[in-house]
Order: sequence, then structure tokens, then C-alpha cells
Amino acid sequence: MRRILTAAILIPVVVYVILWGHPYLFLAVLCTVALLCFREFCSIAAAHRIDPPGPIGYAAGLAILLAARLDLLIAVLALLAALSLASRAPDLARVLPGAATFALGILYIFGAWKAGILLHALNPYWLLFALALNWVGDTAAFAVGSKFGRHKMAPRLSPAKSWEGSLASLAASLAFAWFYLTWLIPAVPLWEGLLLAFAGNVAGQAGDLAESALKRGAGIKDSGNLLPGHGGWLDRTDSSLFAMPVVYALLLWMGASTGN
Repeated sequence: MRRILTAAILIPVVVYVILWGHPYLFLAVLCTVALLCFREFCSIAAAHRIDPPGPIGYAAGLAILLAARLDLLIAVLALLAALSLASRAPDLARVLPGAATFALGILYIFGAWKAGILLHALNPYWLLFALALNWVGDTAAFAVGSKFGRHKMAPRLSPAKSWEGSLASLAASLAFAWFYLTWLIPAVPLWEGLLLAFAGNVAGQAGDLAESALKRGAGIKDSGNLLPGHGGWLDRTDSSLFAMPVVYALLLWMGASTGN
């Protein structure tokens, strides 16, 4: 019940901010969510007994989000700064894990949310599409998997996930894409829309398993407790962090045929 109530409150707010919110409001909300996700990532790193990125990590992440575009130079400078800072550790055996965690955190969290900003710049409906794909897919996976799931998908990472739930997630995302794009972005050819949905859903499922691997390695169940019934913000957006860059990359590849 808490899960449903949280979603019922959160989804309308997210839809409003994406589609009708002032650009500064949108950016402020997205940056806040990204910072919360990064905070939870840092707590997972600490549970792995790896020195988590400090304030420099938050600053580097915000620089990526607020840059005019997804600039490779900013990412490279951030990674060099991470290695330089990590080299100051008293135990030199911790230099590589610390620098790698810093690099992974800012690219995994802030790089993915930057793709969200770029999707919004193309068309706010594209960002909502990339997010909603996984909302719909996760709901279908839970409904089908909990009742009919017999074949475990990745028991080491997420024992509750099944291939039946995974296929239901994919089917629901494809059906959602057909309705969504037909009504809201009708210029997109059907095959392109279904390709976007397929790739976004598969990427989202991979993102869910990837975050599960990070948590299981740390011996924790949830990344946080800010969202009743869902865990933390990273738990709620792990699929989206993989889906947004994939959808954006495919839109760039498709070019003018996307209707934007």
C-alpha cells in the first residue's frame, strides 16, 4: 500500500515538472534528484569499505549537469581530479578503488541525468517517454512475476526477478510506446518507436540488475529510505539511469526522422 501511495503522489508531480514546469524548476528538481541518487551511491560505496567521493564528487556532478552540453572534456577533467585526490590516501592500496568509485559515481549518476536534460531539450515528451517506459515495465514485471514467475532470471542479484516478469515488462513497454507515440509524438514511424521502447526497456532491466549487484555486494537491501515502499531514489531510478542515455543515443542516430 505504501508503494502505491508513494507512486500516486510522485508520478503526477514528475509529469507536471517535466511537461509544464518552468525550466528552472525542472532543472532544480532534476539536480536535487541526481544529488540524492549520488548520496545513496556514496553510502553503497562506504558499505563496500571504499572511501566515497566527497564534496568534490558533488561539485563535479553538478558541473556535468549544468554544462551547456555533455562535454567529454568536463568528464575527463573530473576523472583526473578524482585520481589526484585519491592518490592522497594514506593507504595506497585504496587509490584505485577510490578513484574508480569517484569516476563511476559521477558518470553513472550525473552522466545519466545529463542525458535526461538533453532528452528534455529535444522534447519534454521524450524524457517522459524514457522514464515512463520503466514505470510501466516495472509494474507489469511485478504483477506477472509475482503470480506466474517460475524461471529465475538472475537469482544471485535479484531472487524475485523471473523471465516471465521480464517478458511481461518488455511487452508492456512496447504496448505503452505504441499508444504514447501515436498520441503524443505521431511523427515517429512505428518501427522506430518500438525500437526505442525495446532498447529502453532492455537497458532499464539491465540497470535494475546492476544496482542490485552493487547493493548485494555491499550487503544492503535498499539504497535509502526516502521513498516509502520503494527504498531510496537510486532504487526508484536505477532503470531510468540506463534507459535515458540509450534512448537519447538512439534518437541522435535516428536524426530528423524522430519528428523533433
